[in-house]
Amino acid sequence: MTDDDIRTEVRQWLAQNWDPGADRAEWAQRVFDAGWSAPSWEPEWGGRGLSDPQSRIVAAEFAAVGARGAGADRADMLACTVRDLGTDEQKERLIPPSVRGETRWCLLYSEPGAGSDLAGLRTRAERDGDDWIVTGQKVWTSFATTADYGLLVARTDFDVPKHQGISFFIFPMRQAGVEVRPIHQITGESEFNEVFITDARVPHANLVGEAGGGWSVLQLALAHERRLMGDLARTSKSSGELKPDADSLITMARAAGRLADSHIRQEIAVAEGYAAVNRWNTLRAKSTRDKAEAATLLSLGKIAMSRILHETARVQTAIVGPEAMLCGTDSPIGDAVTFRTLNAYFTSIGGGTDQIQRNIVGERVLGLPREPEPYRDTAFRDLPH
Repeated sequence: MTDDDIRTEVRQWLAQNWDPGADRAEWAQRVFDAGWSAPSWEPEWGGRGLSDPQSRIVAAEFAAVGARGAGADRADMLACTVRDLGTDEQKERLIPPSVRGETRWCLLYSEPGAGSDLAGLRTRAERDGDDWIVTGQKVWTSFATTADYGLLVARTDFDVPKHQGISFFIFPMRQAGVEVRPIHQITGESEFNEVFITDARVPHANLVGEAGGGWSVLQLALAHERRLMGDLARTSKSSGELKPDADSLITMARAAGRLADSHIRQEIAVAEGYAAVNRWNTLRAKSTRDKAEAATLLSLGKIAMSRILHETARVQTAIVGPEAMLCGTDSPIGDAVTFRTLNAYFTSIGGGTDQIQRNIVGERVLGLPREPEPYRDTAFRDLPH
C-alpha cells in the first residue's frame, strides 16, 4: 500500500469509529483489533506490518483528531523490548495488555552509585525456586507511582566482570517490599522517583534473555528509549504547546512583534537547521538494517534532540525577553519558556547522558580509542568501591 492509501484508510476508519466519549478500554481493544496500535508490527501484536514511515502517518492521523492508541511500536518500551528478545510465552502474556494500555511500566535502571556507568549497579537478584528475590535501590524512575511493571536490571552474579553478571527482568511493582518516594524537581513537579526494593520477588518466567545476559538486553532497551526521546521530547507542562520547530518559534516571534528582527530570524533558522538534520538522521537510523549502525545513529539523535531543546529554549527566551523570567498561571508564555529551559536538562541526562552518547559516537563513528578500563576483566566483587 502507498502512503496515500494508508492515510486514506486510517482517516476513513477514524471517521467511522472514533468517539471522544468512548470507553477507554473498549476503544483500546478496537484500535488493537484493527491493527493501528503498533502499525509496523505483526497483526498478533496490534499491527499491520507497515513500514516505520507509514506507522508515523497512522500516529499523525490519530493525533490530528485527538484519538489515543496508536504508536506503541515506538513508545511502548516494555512491548518493544519483549517483542525483540522475549520468549513466545512472554510476548503473548505481556505485549497485548501493554499495547492496549491496560498495564503501565517504568524503567528501573539507574542507581545512586550507577548512573552513567550502569554496569556498576549493585541491586541484587538471587534465585529462589521459580522466583528471584530482589533487593536494592533505583533512582530517577519516571512513573514508578503508577507502574504495574518495571524494566529491571539487577546483578545475579558477583563473581564475573561487571558487564557479564547482570540480568534483565520484567519486575512486578505492586507488591510488598517495593517503596516509591517521589523526588521534587526544579520544574515544580515530581515526575521522578526513588524506588527501594527489599526482598521483593520476580518470577523466573519474567527473565528476558539468559541469566547474566542482561547487558545486551539493556543496550537494546536503551536504544528504544533514545529513539523515543528523540521522537517525543517533552516541551511543556501541557502537551501541544511550544513544540521544538520553526513554525512555533515564528508564531511566537510574530506575536511578540520580533519577527522583523534579523537576529531573531537567524536564531530561528539555526534552530530549524538542527531540527532538520535530526529528522534526516532519524530516518537514516530507521532505514538501516545494521543494528550497530542504528544504535550509533540513535545516540546522535539523542544528542541532537537535547541540543535542539536547549537551543529552542534560548531562542524563546530571546523572543519574549523579560517575560521569560516569570512563571505561573498569570504569565502562561513566561511559564512555558521557563519550563522548557529547566526541563531541557532532563533530555541531556535521561537515556544516557550527552557525554556518554558523545563517547559512543567518538569510538564507533570517529574511530577514537576507547577509554581505558583497567578493571574490565575483574570480578565485580573484587572491584574497588
